[in-house]
Amino acid sequence: MTSATDPASAPGLPPGMSRLHPARLHQLPAGVRRPAYDRARLAPGIVHLGIGAFHRAHQAAVTDLAIAASGDLRWGIVGVSLRSPDTRDALAPQDGLYTVALRDARGEALHVVGAVLRVLVAAEDPVAVLDQIAHPDTRIVSLTVTEKGYCHEPASGRLRWDDPDIVHDLAHPEAPRSAIGTLVHGLHRRYAAGQGPLTLLSCDNLPANGDTLRGLVLAYAQRLDTGLRAWIADRCTFPNSMVDRIVPRTGDDDRARIAATLGMADAWPVVGEPFMEWVIEDRFAAGRPAWDQPGAARFVAEAAPFERLKLRMVNGPQSTLAYLGAMAGLATNNEAVADPDLRRFVDAMMRLEAAPTLGEVLGVDLDDFRARLLARVANPALPHRTQQVAMDGSQKVPQRLLDPLRQRLAAGQGCDRLALAVAAWLHYLRGVDELGAAYPIRDPLADTLTRLHAQAESAGPADPASAAARLAAAFTAHAPVFGDLGAHAGFVSAVARGLEALRRDGVRATARRWA
Repeated sequence: MTSATDPASAPGLPPGMSRLHPARLHQLPAGVRRPAYDRARLAPGIVHLGIGAFHRAHQAAVTDLAIAASGDLRWGIVGVSLRSPDTRDALAPQDGLYTVALRDARGEALHVVGAVLRVLVAAEDPVAVLDQIAHPDTRIVSLTVTEKGYCHEPASGRLRWDDPDIVHDLAHPEAPRSAIGTLVHGLHRRYAAGQGPLTLLSCDNLPANGDTLRGLVLAYAQRLDTGLRAWIADRCTFPNSMVDRIVPRTGDDDRARIAATLGMADAWPVVGEPFMEWVIEDRFAAGRPAWDQPGAARFVAEAAPFERLKLRMVNGPQSTLAYLGAMAGLATNNEAVADPDLRRFVDAMMRLEAAPTLGEVLGVDLDDFRARLLARVANPALPHRTQQVAMDGSQKVPQRLLDPLRQRLAAGQGCDRLALAVAAWLHYLRGVDELGAAYPIRDPLADTLTRLHAQAESAGPADPASAAARLAAAFTAHAPVFGDLGAHAGFVSAVARGLEALRRDGVRATARRWA
């Protein structure tokens, strides 16, 4: 337990201001929500891999409310940062407390969350993480490690055995680096100790995220121990889920504003929109928190329709706005959606091509959903940077854009707008926007993507049509991302047409023509 008089010392905090701390919760203003339970009696029942801003603004905040509503104190969270100590270092002096600031044009509401008991850093002490997964009190291991954290091929869903972290983890079972290796080696300890089964809950933006995680875990476990694989397959559960909340990166101005309201410094607050959704298949091996409180999670028999809804009508449009907006020199997605040409194009893509692939989604009016999504992205209180949304495209584009494309191609339906969205990603990969400003390509396949771009650009005539055709052919032939789509001449031609227009006419004129 750290001292309640520890001064603020983290960058961006007001100098000399006392830190948020359990001993100081009674000093918070009346309008700030705080933990409504005895944190001293809270036991760790959840291990969460990837304790970034999204988890803390979404699942951890819902867990905090569930503990308060039910009085069930078995569901404290032990967070795990796989690499960086930043979250641990910021939260340790606050005994795990942090603030969620929910913002829109009407104002801001603050919620101090107490569900996180501590944060482990796997890179510093991997055995502590494995032991926590194996601990008898642990009942759920959840994940928000982003799409790239699954060390798999997005197009096929197969584990990448040549991934450097997977190679390392198989050779060093006491010090795994990857999420998959950490999970399986932790489960191995649990299995060897005769402990009960777990629920492994993916909360990442992957199609059939639970099924995908199960396949990857079982494949790795098969290499390790066939008995372990059978135990996981028979006893552990992998519910599919869908999560939704816009959570941009926290800045120093956010920290200063939140500190002024709290009257004390919080080194690691998170900001998000008031809207929140969490849909989960109710398949838990060892119980769960009372997440089904009003306004919290929705439990369903099958999450797939809601997953597709999120990927195709939230994530896909946001990625498209980010690529088009970044290339137009726009800093944030709310600036991009405020541009009439970009907004009309994304609205048409959702209405005419993405929504028709979904069929009926129980209780969802797709026209209302589309309008609400555009309004959410336009929220001026949450400037979500285009470069942040645009990163890791090789891991995001397959499920956000290519899956609905495949469905429309199989049905013989047009897909020019979705193909233009894919072309926007390829256009973005040149690393320079239309105003001449350069930016880095942040992607686990950045070297491969940069090489493909350079080779295609230098392989023939530089006129827009020829260059676009070469780029489209080179990228769509890369099977780990595009699968077999490179063999579909109509799709490749549609991407090439979009690329040619973007390179020749620019983002706004092209979006206007395709809207």
